[in-house]
Amino acid sequence: MNTILKGNICYSRSPQELATVENGYLVCEGRTIRGVFPAIPDAYRDFPVTDHGDCLVIPGLCDLHVHAPQFVFRGLGLDAQLLEWLNKYAFPEEARYLDIEYADKAYSLFVDALIRGATTRACIYATLHAPATELLMEKLEASGLVTYVGKVNMDRNCPEYLREPGAGEAYRTTRSWLERTRGKYVNTYPIITPRFYPACSDELMVKLKELQTEFGLPVQSHLSENRDEAIWVHELCPGAQSYGDAYNRFGLFGGDGTPTIMAHCVLSEGAEEALLKDNGVYVAHCPQSNANLSSGIAPVRRFLRNGIRVGLGSDVAAGCHASIFRAMSDAVQVSKLYWRLVDQRDAPLTIPEAFYLGTAGGGEFFGGEPSGGEFFGKVGRFEEGYEFDAVVIDDSGSASPDKLTIEERLTRVVYFADDCCIVEKYVRGKKIKPPTQGGRP
Repeated sequence: MNTILKGNICYSRSPQELATVENGYLVCEGRTIRGVFPAIPDAYRDFPVTDHGDCLVIPGLCDLHVHAPQFVFRGLGLDAQLLEWLNKYAFPEEARYLDIEYADKAYSLFVDALIRGATTRACIYATLHAPATELLMEKLEASGLVTYVGKVNMDRNCPEYLREPGAGEAYRTTRSWLERTRGKYVNTYPIITPRFYPACSDELMVKLKELQTEFGLPVQSHLSENRDEAIWVHELCPGAQSYGDAYNRFGLFGGDGTPTIMAHCVLSEGAEEALLKDNGVYVAHCPQSNANLSSGIAPVRRFLRNGIRVGLGSDVAAGCHASIFRAMSDAVQVSKLYWRLVDQRDAPLTIPEAFYLGTAGGGEFFGGEPSGGEFFGKVGRFEEGYEFDAVVIDDSGSASPDKLTIEERLTRVVYFADDCCIVEKYVRGKKIKPPTQGGRP
């Protein structure tokens, strides 16, 4: 449908520059943005206008890394480090998704929270259970959000109750899932998902590459999150020059025809950092989870300076907030610690830069040709030709006796991270309807 939103409009022109238009008009034709204007152009005079008064209008947020089955235990067990946390909390919870009734209840809570928040696009991990993964995809499709969903693959170095019998069985189950879901949905797409290299045998990695090539899918996994994990990878794959090279030797680390997201990259440097850049891999920066699990601080300023693609991830449940606003403020805060304690050559991130990462930066991943053949337009900015993802925010509850600029108001929205101030949300030009029941996310 055609629509015009009137309000105080804010989006990223570049990582350093915000575009702001007070009392402006954001024009959408079908699902495509035609531009932001101080007055309605004659060509669009017949489009219906929704006047949002003094509200802010921003692009939808993009979450490049979130674990749907972990949503229900977020905020628990965060005194542990990564490998202990996985074995004590994450793996036992994910095993419960063999029970489709439990999966139905738990995934409903996750999707309802995602609808209420400012996220419009997300890359999501499910579990290794294909029926529950398909149930999650059904719920996400009904939500109207645009998502990639991955059936997780693991066949070694994990509890027996959450381990696929072998590479061959993992391949057959994943292939059957892909055949059932390929082209089935409008807004929900599969993504190849090795859990992380230590949990996937070399034989399974070869099989996943075969599926990636045959179905033309992107890839998501974890990279250089924790020192013990990185040492473990070196022991498992002594011939690899880096953790990233352990994926790259199987063709699952970016490059032509393999769009890839790697979450964390806390310890990426040198040859691995060069490989990230050369292969066009997207880094999903997950600052809250990296702090909660004592993993460290990703060198995001250096990544940006060196031309590496970076977006943000909530990483629920190691991150206990599903809000990408919260990821923005956390990204700024941990960058200050990195600058103060690690390398004073790397200046802290600014709010405009963090906002860029959570909108246009992560949005870049959603351009291209997804499984099913429908072309994704550009996402994350209010520029002509971009797909219309937008969020309307009523921030009057944090009013000031002084008149604040649009950028100052956006800064407060980022730091307060209050999903309750969201008035409307649009994805691909369609208004998202919030759930009628359920608690606050």
